[in-house]
Amino acid sequence: MPRVKVGIVGSRFQADCIAAAVHAVPEEAEVVAVASPTHGHAASFAQRHAIARWYSDYRELLRDPDVEMVSITAPNRLHAQITIDAAKAGKHVVCEKPLCLTLEEADAMIDACRRAGVLLLYGEELCFAPKYVKAKQLADEGAFGRVHLVKQGEKHSGPHSEWFWDVEQSGGGAVMDLGCHGIAFCWWFLGKPKIKSVYSQMATQVHRARTQGEDEAVTIIEFETGAAGMVESSWNRPGGMDDCVEVFGDKGQTYADLLMGNALPTYSEAGFGYAVEKAATTRGWTYPVFEEHWNYGFPQEMRHFARCVRGKEAPISDGETGRVVQEVLYAAYASAGLGRKIMLPFRPHGIAKPIDLWRMPERAQAAL
Repeated sequence: MPRVKVGIVGSRFQADCIAAAVHAVPEEAEVVAVASPTHGHAASFAQRHAIARWYSDYRELLRDPDVEMVSITAPNRLHAQITIDAAKAGKHVVCEKPLCLTLEEADAMIDACRRAGVLLLYGEELCFAPKYVKAKQLADEGAFGRVHLVKQGEKHSGPHSEWFWDVEQSGGGAVMDLGCHGIAFCWWFLGKPKIKSVYSQMATQVHRARTQGEDEAVTIIEFETGAAGMVESSWNRPGGMDDCVEVFGDKGQTYADLLMGNALPTYSEAGFGYAVEKAATTRGWTYPVFEEHWNYGFPQEMRHFARCVRGKEAPISDGETGRVVQEVLYAAYASAGLGRKIMLPFRPHGIAKPIDLWRMPERAQAAL
């Protein structure tokens, strides 16, 4: 069966991750095109990753007859429109996290892909990270008994892409950037149970000069099974990435550090990495990881998505997953604004971006 031909929309950090991941599974997929509106970015990205075609407008990429599946790595505010346009063009869609800005957008994306008969796949790599997959396998085999608490934390010094500091483009701060991973992970790990309530504490502790969004947060998710998920999100940890989970059951527990077991304690005054923004974050003591993309689960994720397109596997992480995460994000920001637990379902109308529910708590109160 022929390889799935992928087109990437975007040319920055996450696009590099996707291109490298696809190159790591050549038996399943290949990148044939890239699109970026920034002058020179698409051409240099195509040259760096040996991609045949590049475009300055994603709509040109959607007209490319070879492209079967589109990977969207553009700013959050553009996810919905690109997805809907891709669906109309008959392309399967992989949308990076978070799915979009609003629940209305999430519903429109799901509906557009369903009507077009194409897949809407949600890029949550933690469902494919080898250490985390092993932890879930143990849990599903009963190694921990009844799991009652799952914790996930992701912390670093801030996003690679400058646009994520701008809440008009991103929709929020560290919870939109990092917390969406933990929300999806806890829900997936526990078997996708119904969510009962959400409570979140948010603050801007360090980066007030750079963003109106929160740079630190703790979010607690209560599931109807009685289990709980705790998600820690921070842009205030210098020295590289901290990504780990803890799982507690009535008969056992496990801890998984995604990266530190594979890291090289390193000191550099110059910094390293081909991207300027990456080099700036690798000065001093850091912990670079070998086979980084594999440890994160990106190649495994793209192999799975390619096999979904060919009908060989059923999606683990799809548009409905992204919508569940979006509703929890809504509830988390509302909870932080009101200082109280938010019960689900929670569907406030007329919200431009999730962070408005924190910055303008009267909007959240009106939705209750």
